[in-house]
Amino acid sequence: MVTLSLFRFEKPLHKLWAFIMMGLARPMLYLVPNLTFWKLLGSGTGEGFTPKPNWDVYAILCVWQEKTNVEQVLKDSRVFRRYREMAAENVTIHLEPYATRGEWSGQTPFQANHQRDRGPVAVLTRATLRWRTMLQFWKQAPAISTKIGMNEDVLFKIGLGEVPLRQQLTFSIWPDIKQMTEFAHQSEPHRSAIQKVRQGDWFKEELYARFNITSIDGHWSAFGTIRKKVNTHD
Repeated sequence: MVTLSLFRFEKPLHKLWAFIMMGLARPMLYLVPNLTFWKLLGSGTGEGFTPKPNWDVYAILCVWQEKTNVEQVLKDSRVFRRYREMAAENVTIHLEPYATRGEWSGQTPFQANHQRDRGPVAVLTRATLRWRTMLQFWKQAPAISTKIGMNEDVLFKIGLGEVPLRQQLTFSIWPDIKQMTEFAHQSEPHRSAIQKVRQGDWFKEELYARFNITSIDGHWSAFGTIRKKVNTHD
């Protein structure tokens, strides 16, 4: 089981607290039971890979041991409880990986031991850029982000990151696999960027994963429609 928890902060002191917790939350997460892999993430403005930070939104991605009562652990955990108390909005997306390739921090955190389900599909793409290719990459990224933002099929998209400029991640939710793959193959900026990435060996490390969405907890205004689609597999 994989979870992605998003937190949006409104008050200046709460935003400062969230920024500081990018460091202070690390030892607290080591104490959370049954966590096999986790990442604290900041967010960017725009629709995907973006160099401009968004100081309002932060995320925690977690991979859990099998048979873990994830909902109860998240409810009881001191660090997650504190994040929820400070945030104006929060949502946790529960995910089952069914396709994955690549590595993250030298690990393969997601085990694709599930079958593709009906309903919305979530896609996670992350990469560590090589220092020598960072300028080339950021020349390409705005066109891709704009194209994603103009696509009316995508239900949700956010750019996240571990290290500004160099370690970037995009997370998006699509109504179904067909609409997601159509964008990937028909978008000229996207196709062109992928070709340049492969030819120029731009990434030191990369990972790509697709997930079924099993449930959504919490409140986030953007997730009303998505929650309904997940529950009904519409």
